[in-house]
This record gives sequence, C-alpha cells and structure tokens, in this order.
Amino acid sequence: MDVLRAIVLGIVEGLTEFLPVSSTGHLILVGPLVGADLESPKWQTFIIVCQVGAIAAVLLYFWRDLLRRLFTVPRGGWGQHLLVKLLAGVLPALLLGVVVHDWMERHLEKPVPVAVALMAGAAGIWWIDSRFRHKYHMTLDDVTVQQSLAIGLIQCISMWPGVSRAAATILGGMLVGLTPRVATEFSFYLSIPTIFAAGAYSAYKHRADFTSDLASILLVGTGVAFVVALAVVAGFLQFVQRRRLTGFAIYRVILGAAVLLYALLAR
Repeated sequence: MDVLRAIVLGIVEGLTEFLPVSSTGHLILVGPLVGADLESPKWQTFIIVCQVGAIAAVLLYFWRDLLRRLFTVPRGGWGQHLLVKLLAGVLPALLLGVVVHDWMERHLEKPVPVAVALMAGAAGIWWIDSRFRHKYHMTLDDVTVQQSLAIGLIQCISMWPGVSRAAATILGGMLVGLTPRVATEFSFYLSIPTIFAAGAYSAYKHRADFTSDLASILLVGTGVAFVVALAVVAGFLQFVQRRRLTGFAIYRVILGAAVLLYALLAR
C-alpha cells in the first residue's frame, strides 16, 4: 500500500513542482485521500527526496544548454555569467529562509493560509499575464543580474505555502520584463539551487528519519516524480509560448475553494 501511495504522491509532486499551481495545496488534498499523514516524519522525508527527482528532470532536459552556459564566458564578461545570475536569484531566499522558514512551516502550512495563498496567487496570475505579457525577442542570455535579483526577491513570497515557487518566479520574471518563455526557462534554472538548498536544509532537519525501511518508497516516488516532471518541463515550455496563463488562475481558485472546504469538513 505504501508503494501505491508513493506512486500517487510522486505523480503529484512531479506534476505540480514546476507549474504555477502550488504542490503544497495539492498534497494537502491528495495526502489524506491516499491515507498518507504528510505531517509524519516518514512522509515529510518522502516529499523531500521526491524533489530530487524533480531537480534531476530539469538537469536532464537542459543538460547541454547548462554545460554550455557554465563553461562559456558571456559577451558581457563574467558579470553576466549564468552562475552569477542564479546566485543573485537564490540569495534573497537563502538569507530570508534561514530566518523565517521554520516559522512559516509551523504557522502557515495549514489549509486556510494555503487556500488564501492559492486565491491571491490566482489574482496575481490574472493581472500580470494580462498586462506584462511581453512579445519581443529575447533569450536567457539577455536576462540581467538586476532582473535576476528582482526575481529572487519576488521568489521570497513563495515561502508562504500555497503561493508556488514556480508562480512567483515566472510572474516575477514577466513583471521585470522577461518574455513568458524566458521567464519560465529562468524559473526552471533557478529551481536547481533553490530546491536543492531547501531540500538539503530539510533533509538535515529530518536526517534521523532516513531509514532503510523507507528505501523502496523513496526510490519509487523519486523515479515517478522524475518521469512526470520531465514531461511537465518539456510541455510547459511549449505551452507558455502559445497560451495565456489565465487557465491556471481559474484552476487555483477552484483548488483554493477545495482546500477551504476540506478545512471545514476536517473540523
């Protein structure tokens, strides 16, 4: 039964990690449906490890481009190198996360605050996608360090469970002048150090919960999350070039209402 739960939760993690919909909101609903107590050390550990599969999907999809960018000096010099941009993008979350992560987790990782974040995020998607959908030609090389830092600051909002890291970084990118495609690409790249840092911190906190008994479900969940996330990364990049994001806003309102209903029924 645990393997089946691992498959379902791996699918949820892989589907939602890189879309602007909030993996936390989905897990709040799906966890109880499959009988998984996501507040238990066992399943918290599982979710942490599943994120490794999601990161691996990004690394595999972009590996050629990533290697080229890492080992090539840009025309603008080292100051425009991808590593500098990613450092600028991840630094605000790292610094703020050390201070507020545990407080946020204790007080806001609950159905009602998550539902509020889902609906507020829906309003943000609707507004930014209608007013800041830039159509000029640009590539990831055109992203500046200043834009990266601004996206990193906006990403801090996603520490509120339910906001969605993907939503914050994609919308933040569009807000500072990136096209939807480039904003999404940068969001994927930024996920590598951000999720790795958050996962490493959580793994250290829960290090006593990593046992050999968990090995089978961790392998299954990580593998499933990897395959699903790989499909999502490929599909979503094509989607943002052709379609608006307003469908995700509508979906978030529905999901937020479902989370609120769950909170009321669970009392």
